Amino acid sequence: MSVRIHQALVHKVCVRGIEAVTLVSNQHFPRHSHDQFGIGVIDWGGHRSWSAVGAINARAGDVIMVNPGEIHDGAPLSGESRRWRMIYFDSQWMAREAAQEFAGEFEIVRPVAQDAALARLFNRLFARLTSTQTDTLAIEECLLSTTMRLLGRHSVARRTPDGPSPSVAKAMERLHAAVDEQVSLAELAALAGVSRFKLLRSFAREMGITPHAYLLQHRVQTAQRLLAAGRTPVQAAMQAGFADQSHLTRAFLRYTGVTPARYRAAVL
Repeated sequence: MSVRIHQALVHKVCVRGIEAVTLVSNQHFPRHSHDQFGIGVIDWGGHRSWSAVGAINARAGDVIMVNPGEIHDGAPLSGESRRWRMIYFDSQWMAREAAQEFAGEFEIVRPVAQDAALARLFNRLFARLTSTQTDTLAIEECLLSTTMRLLGRHSVARRTPDGPSPSVAKAMERLHAAVDEQVSLAELAALAGVSRFKLLRSFAREMGITPHAYLLQHRVQTAQRLLAAGRTPVQAAMQAGFADQSHLTRAFLRYTGVTPARYRAAVL
């Protein structure tokens, strides 16, 4: 029986709209998405992930990337633990900073890349962001250099998405409308005008996760925003639709790798 290994640290960062995380884990993360752009580096071990372009493997030295809203999961290769660091950029911050060099909306084209220059830029930026000594000019230069390499080499103009089918869109609208309310598959199917079976199949096929998993992920993301706004874990749990703080903590840890309390302490 393998021993569960999981260590996660959300670093204090002096730049609003940016988060930095270090993880050492053999944990399997379920399918989920982030509200932000993410870029990271695998320090050691290996990482397997389901993504929009299929299954991908990332190994030590590889750069891993994700777009806002992009469904993915994560598991260790061969069951061994891996260490990786991530920087998450608020999508509005990224759009604002990139606007001077890159016209229009953009998206990252692949979830993993072997780009030694980008990995070096990431390492330098991560060190600056997590240092106890703030050097504004140095941080700004590292941010722009990393962003320019990332978008210049690994992004394209954002394609206009087809969007979900009308039935799935109606179900998603209901899930977003009242995150703190209970909802049933029968209610979602009735709103969508299809059977429960058809809605479940269509939702999973189009979104990559089931309606319940989507709702749970949305509640975790809502709790993240509430914690970043200063709510306590108890308040965030109630406002995000969790039964209690322990329920929030279990879901938050499963999806993000850190507890609500540690996340709140790092971002405030």
